[in-house]
Amino acid sequence: MSKKIVALGASNNKDSINKKLASFAANQIVNAEVNVLDLNDFEMPIYGIDRERESGIPTLAHDFKVHLKKSDGIIISFAEHNGSYSAAFKNVMDWISRIEKDVWESKPMFLMATSPGGRGGMTVLEIAVNKFKLMNKNTIISYSLPSFGQNFSEVDGITDKELLISFNEQLKSFEEAL
Repeated sequence: MSKKIVALGASNNKDSINKKLASFAANQIVNAEVNVLDLNDFEMPIYGIDRERESGIPTLAHDFKVHLKKSDGIIISFAEHNGSYSAAFKNVMDWISRIEKDVWESKPMFLMATSPGGRGGMTVLEIAVNKFKLMNKNTIISYSLPSFGQNFSEVDGITDKELLISFNEQLKSFEEAL
């Protein structure tokens, strides 16, 4: 039986390296039905309680939640903007958190980050893992890919052997949690 995986790069960059990494990861899962989401398809007004009271929760937030509900697991690769989440991702998370308490539907999650630099988005990944552990009691696996341009190919995926071994170990743990 195939597993339904939602994958997204937590960035609104049209050519997001994090979206590429999330898509790659999801497509490594055997017999997976992969749904790669683009945050640009979920652009909403900046969250604020006054806006919520005036207009309610946007339809796009509900649409995003439907994708999560229909999945068996979630893969997110985070872009690091000034040491934290991108504003685009944070806004989607803020809106969907208003729909129901179980923001991530208690699904197993594979949280990743990459960047052009040698730390591979480690700062945002640490923030995400610590936050998401409070929001989701299911399995949360994490992985960072440093120096995206040197260690990833759109044709071959992760090209550094040691980084690939580490990735495969983390992916296996995620698959076992599905």
